[in-house]
Amino acid sequence: MAAIAAAATAFSTLHLSRTSIILPRRHLRTVITSSLSSTDINIKFAPPKHKPQLQKSSPLASASAESEPADPVYIPWIVSDENGNVKLQSTPSERFLRAIAHESTQKKKKKDDRSSVGKAKPGVPTAEPKYSKAARRFYNERFREPPQRLAKVLAAAGVASRRSCEELIFQGKVTVNGSVCNTPQTRVDPAQDIIYVNGSRLAKKLPPKVYLALNKPKGYICSAGEKETKSALSLFDDFMKTWNKRNPGTPKPRLFTVGRLDVNTTGLIIVTNDGEFANKVSHPSSNLSKEYIATISGAVSKRQLLAIGEGTVVEGVHCIPDLVELLPRQPDISRARIRIVVHEGRNHEVRELVKNAGLQIHSLKRVRIGGFRLPSDLGLGKHQELKAASLRALGWKS
Repeated sequence: MAAIAAAATAFSTLHLSRTSIILPRRHLRTVITSSLSSTDINIKFAPPKHKPQLQKSSPLASASAESEPADPVYIPWIVSDENGNVKLQSTPSERFLRAIAHESTQKKKKKDDRSSVGKAKPGVPTAEPKYSKAARRFYNERFREPPQRLAKVLAAAGVASRRSCEELIFQGKVTVNGSVCNTPQTRVDPAQDIIYVNGSRLAKKLPPKVYLALNKPKGYICSAGEKETKSALSLFDDFMKTWNKRNPGTPKPRLFTVGRLDVNTTGLIIVTNDGEFANKVSHPSSNLSKEYIATISGAVSKRQLLAIGEGTVVEGVHCIPDLVELLPRQPDISRARIRIVVHEGRNHEVRELVKNAGLQIHSLKRVRIGGFRLPSDLGLGKHQELKAASLRALGWKS
């Protein structure tokens, strides 16, 4: 307060010295004397902006012209030196300049979280749900998959085959929500129920349905098989190894073949993890025809073709083929080939038909199931994914 009072006193006692200072009415314009020790300063106010017109011969006009400032305008700063004495200068103090420079580059400090304890924080804006709650409830009630049998869920999750899963349930190795379950028909929902098998929890999310067409080579069987026998499922080892990269966070499917081809028969076989689809395709009630190309050792007569068409008894049932046709000779194939179409697909049915006619099969290949034909560019041991059109050709409408 003393410094401010001293500065006010200095301004009130100012009188004309070496330099004059002109202060306009709209703002103060001041020129500080070069000598800081002297306070002899004269202050005059500039005339108003819109001043009255004066005659050139008037002494007031000449005085006004002489009082117009021609020098730069300065702003006075009232500062105190190291000894605490108040003084005026044309530039701000060095301490003030450093403070301004520091303030312009310093980041704003975050408020202490402790000061906001008990205050409600503004909610983080989230994306608006794509569907309303009523629409989601409508979908869950009408289209969401209902609870399924426990054995079926375990088989779909890749634990084992349906029959092996039933055995695990009977042995008390499966628990549902903390209780041992001995009934394979128990309805469960993996997304809500906690299921453990041999101490390992079942994934909440079941693997997606997989449908593959395989061109099976000779020497592979269509089951897990023994250690000394090669399984057709071993041809999918690379497919299963790269599953996690292609489907992150999704359990691996348990693949199995739809129907069977004997170890010496090549060609088309379907591989999937969908039990309902497999039962639909392989069951005789589906009436899906299956086409085979049998390469015969030796000549084929018309009488032998008629014998094949008359059918034979297989597993106690008289089986008659839908079509028997001798294919024309090809330059690169010296042996005769017979096209045989059956619909029952009993075990070794085609081989029994040819054998009953007195012929010997050199090789047998399946080329078609229902409306789906083995792609000509699919090499032995290779597979491809079945699209929706191919599934419809196999009679699957789901």
